[in-house]
Amino acid sequence: MDKFPTWTAAQIPSQQGRSAVVTGTGGLGYETALELARHGAEVILAGRNAAKGAEAVKRISASVPSANIRFEVLDLASLASVQAFGTRMNTQWRSLDLLINNAGVMTPPVRQVTADGFELQFGTNYLGHFALTAYLMPLLRQAKEPRVVSLSSIAHRSGSIHFDDLQFERRYHAGQSYAQSKIAMIMFALELQRRSDLGGWNLLSIPVHPGISRTDLLLNGAGPNSAPGILRRLLGPILFQPAAQGALPALFAATSPEAKAGVYYGPGRLSETRGLPKPGKMAPQALDRAAASRLWEVSRQLTQVDFEAIVSG
Repeated sequence: MDKFPTWTAAQIPSQQGRSAVVTGTGGLGYETALELARHGAEVILAGRNAAKGAEAVKRISASVPSANIRFEVLDLASLASVQAFGTRMNTQWRSLDLLINNAGVMTPPVRQVTADGFELQFGTNYLGHFALTAYLMPLLRQAKEPRVVSLSSIAHRSGSIHFDDLQFERRYHAGQSYAQSKIAMIMFALELQRRSDLGGWNLLSIPVHPGISRTDLLLNGAGPNSAPGILRRLLGPILFQPAAQGALPALFAATSPEAKAGVYYGPGRLSETRGLPKPGKMAPQALDRAAASRLWEVSRQLTQVDFEAIVSG
């Protein structure tokens, strides 16, 4: 048996007849949507920038002439936009097989807020996806074997949920805020699975991470012309794996019959920074069930979105 796993996109089973929503039009989102379309899924690529979305769909359609893909506007930094997207999807589709909660922002140097007043990283990376998943629950529950894949990061290892200052209003620290948003995604994925098991929601909820991959997220976090941005751009081809490889853990979790609930998938080499998918290590604080339950309740209050009420109809 090989020391490291050998699962690649070539092993994705046929996705014919399955539907998918992927958030984020560039980098990992683009590569994920490309492979799902290549294997026959009907894909909605969702993002806030219509021009970038149209260009991504054009490129995917050129690469995969048979692709069944389209772009839909979704701004995760606006709960009104998230709700509007959910309403459109519930009107247009009968069921949804895959939801890939991928889009995100990373370490803006100055504190910014969403349309609803949440700190930008926590609001976009986590709260927006929390609300989106809830709004799409009616469709997911109509699918035969629905899966929700939520993107975290190796940065979660240094993260914790700052319940006393979730929005970093007292003292903003870009890295800590990013880590909080990413550990929140793991805790959300695990809590969603627990609630699915208890409520009979029939979901497979899986957290994943892409290692360190060459995406605009890495280049633009502190600004493309900042010292970190320039350094990452120059050294990226050497230090970071291609975005297509970074997308593999999410694709494995979304499509492989071997993917399991409660397992965190990421790259299998060099401390999970690169390589092919394998089970990764979650930080101990990500496994705190009491904190995850509390986070769920706080998220419900902040977003005014109630999973249980939506599920029960």
